[in-house]
Amino acid sequence: MAGRIIPVVMDAGALSEAAAKAAAEAHDHDADPSSPLPGPAPVFVRVAGEPIDEAEIAREMQFHRAADPHAAREAAATTLVIRELVARECSRLGLPIEPLEGETEEEARVRILLAEAVEAPEADEAALRQYYEANQARLHEPDRVRVRHVLLAAPPADIKARQRAQIQGEELLAALKAEPDRFIEFAMRHSACPSREQGGELGWIERGDTVPEFDRQLFMLKPGLAGLTVETRYGHHVVEVLERVDGAALTFAEARDRIASYLETQARQNAVHQYLHILAGQYGVEGIALGA
Repeated sequence: MAGRIIPVVMDAGALSEAAAKAAAEAHDHDADPSSPLPGPAPVFVRVAGEPIDEAEIAREMQFHRAADPHAAREAAATTLVIRELVARECSRLGLPIEPLEGETEEEARVRILLAEAVEAPEADEAALRQYYEANQARLHEPDRVRVRHVLLAAPPADIKARQRAQIQGEELLAALKAEPDRFIEFAMRHSACPSREQGGELGWIERGDTVPEFDRQLFMLKPGLAGLTVETRYGHHVVEVLERVDGAALTFAEARDRIASYLETQARQNAVHQYLHILAGQYGVEGIALGA
């Protein structure tokens, strides 16, 4: 994947709408993305009158897999157009390109050019307060739960093992409903998690602390023993929520830095997007339209 520019541009918010759409729809599929596309032959893409080779676009498509091969081609062509625009502008400005450790030359060009040419305005106090007033419900300390569990391990691909783990978990749940005080005993006897030494205690967990599927289900539970096992990539879990604390709302002073960082990122993304359009107009792009 050496030489890909898309991750750098995505981080800077500079992907065109076509590339963003392809990334949103991207998933593995059996078709060879470099095979000929159905329907009419695609138009040639040019930057400053120079063609972007269709064979190069086909090679780049492997990094933009999508259900629709035309969307994959459009995302690949957009990437190559951006790469060419950046290279030409760096050359015109005479910018010295010195890649950092682990950075490709194409990635270095993007970093150096954006640092040289793009300046995003900082949000003023009024904008920060306006955002705070409109988004207070989303601005709070992380929710937390204190949890203990029994992990009944089963490999993701072993269907029979996962069925056995689920059945065993349901049996433990039934026993615990009758005798709640046996949770520590069951954890120490049956759990495949190192937390069994602490009776299954995982301590306090905030959103994002665990694998997504466990995290998502944990924060849907009310305090007490879960009625069903919680399934994750590791197997089935018998879970008890010991305590739950919903995050307190943040004051403006507490949220200010977080809001400023978010608005700065948004402003920079918009500035980079606009700058790419300026470059496209400056050099001329044919055969593909960068998103408006």
